[in-house]
Amino acid sequence: MPSGRHRRAGMPQRSPRSHRPAPHRPSRGGHQSVWLYGRHAVVAALANPERRIERVFATREMADRLAAEIGKTDKAITTREDLAQRLPAGAVHQGIAALVAPLEEPMLEDLLARCGEDALVLALDQVTDPHNVGAILRSAAAFGAAGVIVTDRHAPSDTGVLAKAASGALEVVPLVRAVNLARALDQLKEANFWRYGLDERGEAALNSLDLRGRACIVLGAEGEGLRRLTAEKCDRLITIPTSAALAALNVSNAAAVATYEWARQRQSA
Repeated sequence: MPSGRHRRAGMPQRSPRSHRPAPHRPSRGGHQSVWLYGRHAVVAALANPERRIERVFATREMADRLAAEIGKTDKAITTREDLAQRLPAGAVHQGIAALVAPLEEPMLEDLLARCGEDALVLALDQVTDPHNVGAILRSAAAFGAAGVIVTDRHAPSDTGVLAKAASGALEVVPLVRAVNLARALDQLKEANFWRYGLDERGEAALNSLDLRGRACIVLGAEGEGLRRLTAEKCDRLITIPTSAALAALNVSNAAAVATYEWARQRQSA
């Protein structure tokens, strides 16, 4: 069994809080419609009862293939060329796109209310690349994380680029935007989460720790890493051991390794 759980004995004892679900925040950008594209992103949006679909645009081939998923949703049969003109340059649409209303944003209190005694939350400190955030959401969905927290500023909007990278995970993993990440980490501590900051200065290896219980893994932007205050809010700084030939992992790869390790320990308990 990984060592490390004994460190929790040094934490102040806190009685479990009773979290009442708070109302969602209005979505960023008000009611401005958003384009989603690509098979996985669109199918996941169609299956999400919280997502309002305005219209689906698909080639005849894709509309026939996804007839059951599209159902009675308003749709327009079109061509790949027409889709390419409607979407951002370079969008890989796979013959289908949807014009949708933005999702309402959950509050941190909403996320905490859904967490059991054994839960993982990922917190991203000014990670701005939508491909990275999307990939992290995908890992969170794959390994059962409760949610992902990003900074309200210096984080990508819920655009088609992020949704495509998330491959449907944007529809199933709560994405919380924190105005003040340090304060959000304080709330996690009050909710009995142990906060681990992934950082090259870390004194312990990820696989040497006991991650069971309530855990928050905090990741910083590539290059900059964790900001000073963010690092200070972590209960422990940790690293992912790599070979000398590669000193560091991409932030989304690091998140995938960390969420897998959490899931592995949870299953082996």
